[in-house]
Amino acid sequence: MSSTPPARDPVIGDPAARSPAVRIRPGLVLLGVLALAINLRAALAGYPPLLETARADLGVGAGAAGLVQAGAVLMMSAGSFAAAAVAARVGRERLLGVAVAVIAAGSLLRSVTALPALVAGSVLVGLGIGVAGVLITGVVKEHLAERAGAVTGGYVVSMMVGATVASAAAVPLSVALGGWSWSLAVWAVPAVLAVVVWVPVARRIGRAGTGAVPVPGEPGVWRDPFARRVACYLAGSSMIFYGWLTWLSPLYESQGWSPAAAGLLLSVWSIAQIPAALSMPAAAERRRRWRFWASLTVLSSLAGTLGALLLPAAGTLLPWLWAILIGIGVGAGFPLGLTVIAWRTPTPARSAAVSGFALGVGYLAAGLGPLVMGLLIDVGGFPPAIGLLLAAAVLQAVAIQRIGDRPA
Repeated sequence: MSSTPPARDPVIGDPAARSPAVRIRPGLVLLGVLALAINLRAALAGYPPLLETARADLGVGAGAAGLVQAGAVLMMSAGSFAAAAVAARVGRERLLGVAVAVIAAGSLLRSVTALPALVAGSVLVGLGIGVAGVLITGVVKEHLAERAGAVTGGYVVSMMVGATVASAAAVPLSVALGGWSWSLAVWAVPAVLAVVVWVPVARRIGRAGTGAVPVPGEPGVWRDPFARRVACYLAGSSMIFYGWLTWLSPLYESQGWSPAAAGLLLSVWSIAQIPAALSMPAAAERRRRWRFWASLTVLSSLAGTLGALLLPAAGTLLPWLWAILIGIGVGAGFPLGLTVIAWRTPTPARSAAVSGFALGVGYLAAGLGPLVMGLLIDVGGFPPAIGLLLAAAVLQAVAIQRIGDRPA
């Protein structure tokens, strides 16, 4: 046996620090990851079906209503950039639990029927989601590496299920609980339950000595052409996702749909993402044709967005078709972005650095999308706002062509 001490990997930790006395069951870690992941979109998806009701109740314009979602997504960007540095001080597993507790606190704050409370609560929700999203990736790499592909699929589907349930239940909960603000506050419950599930897992990890902490990303990642291209790709994909997440329901409410029907349309949009997220990245990996499959997702998003702009046809089945096409595009777009990073980065540390940078930039762009769309709606209605999403699809398509299929 070599006497050379094992080197510390900046992402997965120090093997010498691990104790064989206490083993962490992968199933227990997986349960905790899935419970946490349910909360990484639910609180955001519960707001759009209630947006028009909240606007009327608070007496604010579309721009102010869009600021709520924009503030949340911008804080996701801040959380993505800051998560590794903070975790290096307090510990990854501990910070992960704190992040989801922050989501719960933000959801509770949104129970107050006032614009400042709605904005502040949404900012807390976004911060918690941004931090947790980065840290969960490290947990999977550390404790579930042998099943990373399946776990990532389950993690993405768990997020989508949370979003689907939240968008479908938002209006019925508002009616049952006596107001839109209480409907938003409900999403504190799964966040609290996730923390309850995660705390024993985090403690067991600590006793086993396997609780690695990530370090801040490698310097100079922003100068890497590949990292910049992936950031552009994720910026376009995220802007389309969060733009439609915020404004798909209001678009059809403006055409006479009831809030419940518009919320159901958003649920169909979310459901369409699940098979796309599971199948397209797997097909791209199996055939090593990332550009082909990524291009299909953009074409699907583009077709649905153009359809919603040119042929909204609120009294026909067309809105459901447009929602499904957009859902397929955005559902596969995000995991395909993570896939190409894994392929094209030489080390786990570089992969983490590129991921953090690209996700931070993507969320930053996505955070501006709902806000700018709201301002455009106030000025010229929905057509110019949808045009912004078409521009995001073009940006994504250009990035795909520049990234290509070259191996790492």
